[in-house]
Amino acid sequence: MERDFAAELAAARRGEAHALDSLFARNLPPLVAFLRARSGKAIAARESAHDLAQSVFREVLQDVDRIELKGEAAFRNWLFQQATRKILDRAKFHGRERRDVGREQALPSASPGADALLACYASIATPSRHAAAKEELGRFESAVQQLPENQRDAVTMSRLMGLDYAQIAEQMGLTESAVRGLVARGLAALSSALDEEP
Repeated sequence: MERDFAAELAAARRGEAHALDSLFARNLPPLVAFLRARSGKAIAARESAHDLAQSVFREVLQDVDRIELKGEAAFRNWLFQQATRKILDRAKFHGRERRDVGREQALPSASPGADALLACYASIATPSRHAAAKEELGRFESAVQQLPENQRDAVTMSRLMGLDYAQIAEQMGLTESAVRGLVARGLAALSSALDEEP
């Protein structure tokens, strides 16, 4: 698999459309889900996660020949780091006084990446809840955004980025047991929030 990725990345660096399309198609849904979970209301009121993901991917591909990647996991990790920077940049941009979104209301809707976010949701949902999952997506996104930042980061990295506890611990500068606790508390808080009446 890693060997195939290396060949695909080399083809993408040469500008071959099939390789670029394959990288994009495989990584777009989790990237959109990550952006939906992390953007917050101020950004979601103004920009779609899908548009942000396309922008992140375009920027990543412009720089892909300048960095050394040791496999697809490293590529995806780099992609999510760039997405985090994009969120911070957009939050700063929209936070300027004349662009105050405090008076605006977000209109949540399903979009590409919703399936990946639903997969995270399904990991804590009962079968009966899963049947109504699409209707509850807005509630779930809101619940994710309400988590304390360290829990949201740990849950997002675990369930959306697919990182294991050791990788998350390294990125967050914590022990694996601390990460396990953050993920467990985050998932419990999400489950509790979703048990409340809408």
